[in-house]
Amino acid sequence: MDYMTLKDASEKWGVTPRRINYYCSAGRIPGAVKMATIWLIPKNAKKPADGRRKILKNGGEDNEENNAG
Repeated sequence: MDYMTLKDASEKWGVTPRRINYYCSAGRIPGAVKMATIWLIPKNAKKPADGRRKILKNGGEDNEENNAG
């Protein structure tokens, strides 16, 4: 299996390496393994959903623009 680093995943998914580290530590990326101090993430892994935002039934995200008015 091919793996990518935190930096590679952060560039691919458009988030910071720190956020990827959090995802790995929380077990939100299936197949991610820690070798010494380095997280290895499968290249075919999908970006986990951002749990900080609530997805609405209509498919949009809950944010202040949707709630204004």
